[in-house]
Amino acid sequence: MTTVARRRASSPRDLTRVAERISFVYLERCIVHRDQNAITAEDADGTTHIPSATIGTLLLGPGTRITDQAMTVLADSGTAVAWVGEHGVRYYAGGRSLNRSSALVEAQATRWANRRTRLDVARAMYRLRFPDEDPAGLTRQELLGHEGRRLRDCYRDQAARTGVPWHGRNYVPGDFAASDAPNQAVTAAAQCMYGVSHAVVAALGCAPGLGFVHSGHELSFVLDVADFYKTEIGIPVAFDVAAEGDQDVGPRTRRALRDTINETRLLDRCVKDIKRLLLPDGPDGADDGPDQADEVMLQSDRDLMVASGRNHAEEVTW
Repeated sequence: MTTVARRRASSPRDLTRVAERISFVYLERCIVHRDQNAITAEDADGTTHIPSATIGTLLLGPGTRITDQAMTVLADSGTAVAWVGEHGVRYYAGGRSLNRSSALVEAQATRWANRRTRLDVARAMYRLRFPDEDPAGLTRQELLGHEGRRLRDCYRDQAARTGVPWHGRNYVPGDFAASDAPNQAVTAAAQCMYGVSHAVVAALGCAPGLGFVHSGHELSFVLDVADFYKTEIGIPVAFDVAAEGDQDVGPRTRRALRDTINETRLLDRCVKDIKRLLLPDGPDGADDGPDQADEVMLQSDRDLMVASGRNHAEEVTW
């Protein structure tokens, strides 16, 4: 019988493109095992097989246990794994990039390291979120002020549309139940969007900590990306759920958001948006990397790349 240790790692062409994956799968109160190249979720009702390469993010809720072999196949598949607390408030994640090229993360680091280009990307992010406004010339403080106004207007408009009473954003970290139903729904939607965004960022091989709007956190860029779709998708879905009642707000928000993400092909769009921001002069499209060459090069002078795996001593003039 073939053992896990003898199985070869998946090649780039074996992996499912992130744009074609299920946005996320949520499991709780079960044991997660591995069965060949799939994971299994075993609980009192039986065993469910889940193809690991088709998942963007696996959310592990309360009462879950996962084996080392299951984590191995998930990492090999480029699937992000998030351990979430009750109602999905706590979030921890890890994964392996689907992208074998470092082009995107190098572009991200280059644009992040320069204050001018970092502000340029922040403005482009604002333009992506609110295409009816031109942020050219706005300072960072002005961008934050404009964003705050747009968010306040979005909350007010969604409350009017759904008839849900809204008394302002109120979130107590670590205490999900302390908020009213609409705030619980907004929080649950935000946590799900963080998981989806982290899956795309990890799959593309970008650096989660190098944010252009957010800063100082290991997931700053993930938070940046999640905000792209907050007023268009996250907040409207949250208010729709809150309008249906105040029971089981967290699970209902996750299911509603999952359906909306799949219907709108948000993962495909997210890949395109990140590539356009980091590589504005690059090819347009949603190719997320599995077909790129798995090639290691060495850096030489004047940005010249030379082949690795060979001794270059004879080429050096001492």
